[in-house]
Amino acid sequence: ELDNLQQISDYWAVVRPVYEQFESDLKSGTAEIYKYEIPGGQYSNLRPQVESLGLGHRFKEIKIMYKRVNEMLGDIIKVTPSSKVVGDMAIFMVQNSLTPENIYDEAKDKNFPDSVVSYFQGMIGQPLGGFPERLQKLVLKGEEAITVRPGELFEDEDFDKIEEFLKEDFQIEADKKDILSYALYPKVFVDYLNYRKNYGDLSKMGSDIYFHGLYEGEICEIEVDEGKIHVFKLLEIGKIDAQGDRKVVFELNGFRRAIMIHDKGSTIKDNGKINLMADPDNNLEIGSNIPGNVVKILVEEGDEIEEGQSLIIVEAMKMETNITSPVSGIVESINAIEGRQVKPGELLLKLN
Repeated sequence: ELDNLQQISDYWAVVRPVYEQFESDLKSGTAEIYKYEIPGGQYSNLRPQVESLGLGHRFKEIKIMYKRVNEMLGDIIKVTPSSKVVGDMAIFMVQNSLTPENIYDEAKDKNFPDSVVSYFQGMIGQPLGGFPERLQKLVLKGEEAITVRPGELFEDEDFDKIEEFLKEDFQIEADKKDILSYALYPKVFVDYLNYRKNYGDLSKMGSDIYFHGLYEGEICEIEVDEGKIHVFKLLEIGKIDAQGDRKVVFELNGFRRAIMIHDKGSTIKDNGKINLMADPDNNLEIGSNIPGNVVKILVEEGDEIEEGQSLIIVEAMKMETNITSPVSGIVESINAIEGRQVKPGELLLKLN
């Protein structure tokens, strides 16, 4: 039925623009997935990952390196976790001017991406033909690898304990879906629950409003429950103040409201600290080498640290990078905040 088929086309014509920011630039087929042996799903994700790291202008180099890394690893079977290992390794090598020929000399003291380390530890299984021994030793730097199926090393999961944890820490009556979600992806699920705790359940909000917001004077309706609809009208977005906040004035069901919201684009973070850039010529100022999210701060002010010690973990496009210290010293101040975005070169901490 052509008219029914047209309804599907009409649906996507409206929906696609809403999610446009998540689409890759891949608008047509490409032979490069065969040339470089990059799985199609990863090919579409690789460009935004590369661009988020400030390497968009070197995308072709990374594609070529992807194939070379795949050959270094033994032409492995590439599914989601293993293809990511190849991609992360290719980006790492281009970032650090490494090649299959010089990696054993130039990368002796470098920290490889976590996904690559986990792969060579055997944490996603044993590849057909085994690991390339020399490369495995270089990546693991003395860490032991496993030789069995990773799941055999895990203790049995205690679902009752998870249910109790979710009830005590997040005040939810967890169903089987919640428990399994936490068991499989504990960090992601906790992040999700914390988001809901901070902002409420936004699943009722239309995707166009959630992703793009309202412009001044625009009105939207949100059905929060069956038959219960709230009407919002954005009246004014105020100027940014000295603390990096803006006053947002709106109407909720005809009643005027005003709230202060921190502007994420301001140079002042929401704890009052100013976004500063690290001096690239000063080894005592540690900056982020990639744009991303601060996942974990591993040190505290006053800690004595050694050269090469891991200080902070920054994540970009599911790739975690250890920020290490180029020198020994004492942590004077920490400017980074866990869970906050940082730009390339942004000051994370200072040593003395």
